[in-house]
Amino acid sequence: MATGPVILDRGRADLWRVAMVVPLQGPAGLFGPSCEAITDLAVRELNERGGILGREVVAEVVDGGAAPEIVATELRALVERGAVDAVTGWHISSVRHAIAPVLADRVPYVYTSLYEGGERRPGVFCSGETPRCQIAPALRWLRDNLGARDWFIVGDDYVWPRGSTAAVHQYARELGLRIRGETFVGLGTPDMGRAVDLVRDAGCDGVLMLLVGQDAVEFNRCFAARGLHERLLRFSPLMEENMLIASGEASTKNLFVAAGYFRSLVSAGAMDLLGSYVRLHGVHAPPLNNAAESCYEGLHTLAQLTHRAGSADLRDLNAAIDGTAYDGPRGTMEFHGPQAAQHVHLAVADGYEFDVVTRL
Repeated sequence: MATGPVILDRGRADLWRVAMVVPLQGPAGLFGPSCEAITDLAVRELNERGGILGREVVAEVVDGGAAPEIVATELRALVERGAVDAVTGWHISSVRHAIAPVLADRVPYVYTSLYEGGERRPGVFCSGETPRCQIAPALRWLRDNLGARDWFIVGDDYVWPRGSTAAVHQYARELGLRIRGETFVGLGTPDMGRAVDLVRDAGCDGVLMLLVGQDAVEFNRCFAARGLHERLLRFSPLMEENMLIASGEASTKNLFVAAGYFRSLVSAGAMDLLGSYVRLHGVHAPPLNNAAESCYEGLHTLAQLTHRAGSADLRDLNAAIDGTAYDGPRGTMEFHGPQAAQHVHLAVADGYEFDVVTRL
């Protein structure tokens, strides 16, 4: 496999220096190797096309799995030394809230993860999915096609699950669904037994999982050990190939996922990305997945936005973001204000892959 991202050379003005904030530890740490590998691919592609504003792109990985205040401190040091021109990457919303004030009015920040929506701070550009385009249409499809009307929500106890749950209560009223209960667990909870028992006793048709990485893996294992995978649906807006592998094939029956990208998508852009990824890193590379692909989108968003603005000045970028669009592995990505709109697909787990059922 090819080597990882180039470490920033802080002495050269001909470089466009990007800090990639991706998790290398914690519940989301299992995404990290895939995010690093695809960063290498995206940087190579951008440099083959002339870089960004004629400057060679280099990337340094910052561990977004550390405590939010630690991530913010590291980025503050980079920015104050003039060692970073932009920030992007997949990380949880708690980290976004910690680092956005550090970057404000200084460098552009493309936040690539799915999130709870509503980010409006200038200079923060969000390319990930939001509940209105991801969770709501999936719940409608599961109601209409599988009769799922009664749901229980299990989430990690932080910004994204809490904000998404508030939105789901609104969607439930719109769609005629019933929320039978909800529970939140601490990030990194090793024992999901209590949460699974609450689901079992709730009289629901399915469980909406708002769990990150290893937490979702532990939930899947416990859920299947109780035999609930045979009679209840699971739906998650955050489930990818690493999590399927870690959960085990027997633990993913009746598991549905909505996302803007799956490795198994059959489209020209998605297949081109998979081919390029395998050619660079080989067939034994870390699994290509939604979290990693979002990092690819983040780097290409920076390239498209700076090209449209003709500048790296934040005022120019803020003025140019509305209407910025390009075609990539997810299809057409188009920004409406600072939030990207994109196609979202519903898939069902099939062993260690996803079978894409429909475009929502």
